Amino acid sequence: MEEAESSTLLRRMEICVAEAEKRSGKNSVNMQETYTVYLVETRPIDPLTEGRHSAPDSLWRRYSEFELLRNYLLVTYPYIVVPPLPEKRAEFVWHKLAADNMDPDFVERRRVGLENFLLRIASHPVLSNDKILHHFLTEEHGWKEVVYETGFQAKADSRIRALSATFRVRSPDKRFTEMKHYSDELQSHTSQLLRARARVADRLYGVYKIHGNYGRVFSEWSAVEREMGDGLQSAGHHMDGYAASIDDILEDEEHYADQMKEYLFYAEALRAVCRKHELTQFELEMASQDLLSKKQQREELATGIVRTFSFKGMTNKLFGQETPEQREARLKLLEEMIAEGEEMVKEKTMEREEHVEKAWVDMQRFKEQTNKDLREALINYAAMQINMCKKGIQVWSNAKECFLKM
Repeated sequence: MEEAESSTLLRRMEICVAEAEKRSGKNSVNMQETYTVYLVETRPIDPLTEGRHSAPDSLWRRYSEFELLRNYLLVTYPYIVVPPLPEKRAEFVWHKLAADNMDPDFVERRRVGLENFLLRIASHPVLSNDKILHHFLTEEHGWKEVVYETGFQAKADSRIRALSATFRVRSPDKRFTEMKHYSDELQSHTSQLLRARARVADRLYGVYKIHGNYGRVFSEWSAVEREMGDGLQSAGHHMDGYAASIDDILEDEEHYADQMKEYLFYAEALRAVCRKHELTQFELEMASQDLLSKKQQREELATGIVRTFSFKGMTNKLFGQETPEQREARLKLLEEMIAEGEEMVKEKTMEREEHVEKAWVDMQRFKEQTNKDLREALINYAAMQINMCKKGIQVWSNAKECFLKM
């Protein structure tokens, strides 16, 4: 595992999404549009020149280009839980926060999310060594053409059809069934947590703004009181400062909410890997069933004993038996079809086994990463809430001191 980690792109290159910029221009149907571009900076890490940093290479990318990169990775590596992109439009937000995807705060959070997406991929033992990723990071022009030349779009279309198809697997791998259940629970619990957090944030906003009313009342009151005036005014300043601090607090909270949202979207990527397993298992079962049917037909033709009812058998009874030549030709055709069927079963078995082996390794890696990341995010979120409460206590302690001096 350590050897795999050491070969990742992140060990050889520094990557960051340094800034975002609003631009205007004509889109593909010649209409004026406003969009955001993100500056991707990379710098090779050369152990020989440690400490002497060269100027980073930089290029601009639109969100849709990040989407294209991820779609390519999804199709090319169906056994990997591909890291999700940050949301295109704000969801699970408390109602005072702008949900506009051009809002500067939202754009900044999305910039952080896009950088995290690239760092996740660049630290993955398999994805980080993909040539298309390297093109995305280093070639400003022509990288889209390189992506489309891989023919991934045709695979992407068939993948969408396969993932939306309804099929029933007779013998699914128990581990994948459990992992699918895990992904459903991860999504359910994360979305519930985000909804609860949005409600709490909304209530918290109201509590803090009430302190602004205290501040206004104390300040107005101080103007008509001689002896108590200074104390009331000081207490009012403490209340005003406390009320104003909520905007920064909730902006920090959004950072932790974004970490939760990443795993909300990760759950879908995990389900896609499980779905791919179901598809390979289903194709194997269909190929095996077809082969069994062909072998049964061959046996019936060779022995003349029909085990199951068939329209062909009824036809023979009504219109007479086929000639030895016709029978021989049919046997020969069946032998060829059986040989093709055996090859198909062998191919589908290998495909299924390869997917199971590779996917299970990556899903275990993902589970370890999930436990570590979510534990860290929740601990930090709890620490932030504790600090927030301590500051609230301090404000009221300061106000008490002001009242005692009156």
